[in-house]
Amino acid sequence: MTQPRHVLAIDQGTTSTRAIVFDDAAHPVATAQCEFEQHYPDLGWVEHDAEDIWRDTLKVAREAIERSGLGAAVIAGIGITNQRETVVVWERESGRPIHRAIVWQDRRTARLCADLKAEGAEPDVRARTGLLIDPYFSATKLAWILDNVGDARARAERGELAFGTIDSFLLSRLTGGKVHATDVTNAGRTLLYNIREQRWDEELCRLFRVPMQMLPEVHDNAHIFGMTDKSLFGAEIPLAGVAGDQQAALFGQACFEAGMAKSTYGTGCFMLLNTGSEAIASENRLLTTPAYRLGGEMTYALEGSIFVAGAAVKWLRDGIGVITHARETNDMATKVPNNHGVYMVPAFVGLGAPHWDPDARGAIFGLTLGATQAHLARAALEAVSYQTMDLARAMVSDGGEELAKLRVDGGMAANDWLCQFLADMLEAPVERPVHLETTALGAAFHAGLATGVWPDLAALAATWTQGSLFTPQMNGETRRQLIDGWHDAVRRTLTK
Repeated sequence: MTQPRHVLAIDQGTTSTRAIVFDDAAHPVATAQCEFEQHYPDLGWVEHDAEDIWRDTLKVAREAIERSGLGAAVIAGIGITNQRETVVVWERESGRPIHRAIVWQDRRTARLCADLKAEGAEPDVRARTGLLIDPYFSATKLAWILDNVGDARARAERGELAFGTIDSFLLSRLTGGKVHATDVTNAGRTLLYNIREQRWDEELCRLFRVPMQMLPEVHDNAHIFGMTDKSLFGAEIPLAGVAGDQQAALFGQACFEAGMAKSTYGTGCFMLLNTGSEAIASENRLLTTPAYRLGGEMTYALEGSIFVAGAAVKWLRDGIGVITHARETNDMATKVPNNHGVYMVPAFVGLGAPHWDPDARGAIFGLTLGATQAHLARAALEAVSYQTMDLARAMVSDGGEELAKLRVDGGMAANDWLCQFLADMLEAPVERPVHLETTALGAAFHAGLATGVWPDLAALAATWTQGSLFTPQMNGETRRQLIDGWHDAVRRTLTK
């Protein structure tokens, strides 16, 4: 029998779940996707129903396999990529979650984080994890569930409950409850994993009051985690790759050499710079994070996290009705000759890197009677570019090389106006690949490495194809004035 040469990628995101079948040339063969409900039970709280996520994951995986016409038996492996930091706690025996998943955007633990920082805990936490103490990460969300759901803490200490990020929950469900595991990239976002010693850290678990018996096993990204339960797809399929969404995108963009960078534009924006085997400690409040681990060898990255990118466009559509479809922002931004002095600081859930101000809130500055809907649309796109520029500057200051180019992906990267403005702000070329689904592709790459679909990184890099190139066009004075206006708007928004 011929070795299977196709891989199924499950991309479980913040607002939707999709599945894509890729062939061994890294071309998408079949896709299925569905959006799911967001829950906002209180101010600053964001939750998902993990059962919704499981139902949708199974549905789209089955649909993608069916649409491919291949059948489950010839899928070499499944790769999973997921929204990071989102917390699920479930019963080991039944597999049932004990509470809705608390999403990475959720800010309910801001006070706890502030208290821990006031107690002086952050320097040691940063040294061990590469992260800041912030509600964004998993540990304080997990502690909240243990403290606020029935007798959860006692049950966890008795070993009855399991914790995981979304990948762990899906691995458990896909294997019929046989596997409780994760990978280094997801473990590295919990505030509980020592990224230098590459192990769950007892001191961190003590600080955040998390029983270690809840934690999953941690593996390389390209690894046979287990087999799918035969009842799900009619055949057992190796679960062969796992990576958090942003690290998966870095991998899918073939950024395998130190100094290569990518930026993904989805609900948020996340820029990662490959730093090789060195875990660079940031002086500019960037994150030091595992990029991937293969064969036990860790590659690290510097990351800048922007909490709101596409979510600002979604707000323009769903919140205030300025647009009816996200793609309209491209034409609207093109119709006006300049930004008319209008700046949007999209701090709807606080500001991420390099500011890390969880109490900041969104603001629009410079409104006059001449401002139009088009200026608001343009301001939302400009804000994404300005924030990316701030991240690039911080990375250079931390010891990274000047950005030679930036590879972009995610839904917003389809916007030509945005990509051109981004190139102008960065003063560097912006490369957009033919296929923008690089997050799913990164998961597929990991699964394909583990199952022999691709032999090595060189074979993966050979599949990357440039679709569009955007080069800087703006004159220096115009650029400087725009950036000055942006930084003034940010200063007005910060609370500290």
